[in-house]
Amino acid sequence: MTDLPETPKTPETPETRTVEGDTRRQIMRMLLKLAPVTASHLADRLEMSAAGVRRHLDILVAEGLAETFDRRTRSAGSAAARGRPAKAFRLTDEGRSHFGHSYDQLATDALDILRETGGAEAVRRLATKRIERIVDGVAPAGEDDDSIQKTAGELADAFDRAGYAATVTRAGNGIQICHHHCPVAHVAAEHPELCEAEHEKISSLVGVHVQPLATITGGQGICTTNIPLTPIEKLPEERSGS
Repeated sequence: MTDLPETPKTPETPETRTVEGDTRRQIMRMLLKLAPVTASHLADRLEMSAAGVRRHLDILVAEGLAETFDRRTRSAGSAAARGRPAKAFRLTDEGRSHFGHSYDQLATDALDILRETGGAEAVRRLATKRIERIVDGVAPAGEDDDSIQKTAGELADAFDRAGYAATVTRAGNGIQICHHHCPVAHVAAEHPELCEAEHEKISSLVGVHVQPLATITGGQGICTTNIPLTPIEKLPEERSGS
């Protein structure tokens, strides 16, 4: 029986995509180190064809990971050639983010030192000031449910602008503010005062005691704060204490 021929590998095969992905990461690393740099200079450093490097650079630019700008060249040719703009490349902020940051560790270290020098109260004051800046401009609610719901919506908008991907929904006898992302989750895991200050501020603005139902730092993948609206009536035996 004759064996079937192997399927020829095309640019669409996973193996080729992996190689291209590795090459693109290599180009990004070179941009990080050498930018601003031209495609021809990258090609020389990577021992690739200039056309091949330009193809990868075009993809990085299309994905918002790199950008171009004109750089004046000073060639030894004619006067007409001098000052000719040459397209150079560099990473965008988004491209740089692929190489990681240590902001979380820096913030954690700073709060550790603050706790050591000023105690837990100093950390609480910082957490309170931070949350006050986030919700600045949100008006306190009145006593009626509509007013509480309006303030809850304004709080969700304020958190959303601060990067929390916040939503607000009506749930049973209450309103729930949900954070689908927490920009300080890693720091808050070490310093829960950040979350405590948030809940205290929400409670003070809506005028009722709020209930944290889930937290990202607790592993639930979402932070949910419940704001009760309608008090739960006690049963007759609970009223009498029997």
